[in-house]
Amino acid sequence: MKAIMKIDLFNYHLPLSFIAQHPKEERDSCKLLTYNRKTKQITHDIFKDIINYISPGDLLMLNDTKVIPTRLFGKKKTGGRVEIFLVEKIVPNIYKALTKGKLKEKTTVTLKNGIQAQIYKKGEESIVCLDYKGNFDETLDEIGEVPLPPYIKRDYGSYNREKDKSYYQTIFAKKKGAIAAPTAGLHFTQSLLSKIRKKGANITYITLHVGIGTFKPIKEENLEEHKMFPEYFEIEEETARLFNETKKKGKKVFACGTTTVRALEGNITKEGFLKSRKGSTNLFIYPGYKFKSIDALITNFHLPKSTLLLLVSAFAERKEILRCYKEAIKKRYMFYSFGDAMLIL
Repeated sequence: MKAIMKIDLFNYHLPLSFIAQHPKEERDSCKLLTYNRKTKQITHDIFKDIINYISPGDLLMLNDTKVIPTRLFGKKKTGGRVEIFLVEKIVPNIYKALTKGKLKEKTTVTLKNGIQAQIYKKGEESIVCLDYKGNFDETLDEIGEVPLPPYIKRDYGSYNREKDKSYYQTIFAKKKGAIAAPTAGLHFTQSLLSKIRKKGANITYITLHVGIGTFKPIKEENLEEHKMFPEYFEIEEETARLFNETKKKGKKVFACGTTTVRALEGNITKEGFLKSRKGSTNLFIYPGYKFKSIDALITNFHLPKSTLLLLVSAFAERKEILRCYKEAIKKRYMFYSFGDAMLIL
């Protein structure tokens, strides 16, 4: 009989002071904890030193999704403040959303630029209908705020909006559609990518638009019962070609971020080759999963009991990952989206 895996096995304590509130001014200057799965050795570096682990002929795979500013603020007729976090477009100008503020089943809210929104509250989710002529996606760039995670605290009356907009985006972000950044990619600079290419390694991109499913809390006690929401991905022919050539030559594939891993793992043939295609994935990776695509994983430090922590615990052993986290806390690493990084070999 298969043993049931409990979500409490993936818990750990993190003091609040270890949650990074701001990014490093120099993206590649953060700390890098490297864990070797074969030797179980932990080493400490600076992120730009990651080039020392990448060899000529290896392949670095990055997620080029671009975050859209989906956090909106508005006021009710009574003057009460409402926060709206758009999580999915249903049809043009109608969205599924998460909301904060006192709302009835139907409430009218005035956004910036005088745009009117009808909010229909239903349980945890809301439906937002915008009274707007034209494509609201373009207007979002003007009136929307960066959808920073709730553990990053900002005074939205005085914070540096443009700085967050810049830093909460990878330097290679290209295709709009994410509601959160693929944060492992935030550490790369153009200089570091250039040095990796000069060393003889290849760099390619996949797209996975990070959605609410990546961050949806696991509420089930038995983690196998958790269901992921689908997230859209694209794998182009050139990306598949580079991946397959790398594998044929016996070189290593470095995946940057759990989102990149999920897009790859769902599109590997029985023969071990990557397919070029577009679609959606709700792949849930947790311990016991057998990886087919990657040799190394670049990632951040993740929240307790999260799907992201489960994925890295599947790539390495759960106890070893928690040992790495304990070591990171001891060495005063910073955690989560704007925090330090981890390389698992």
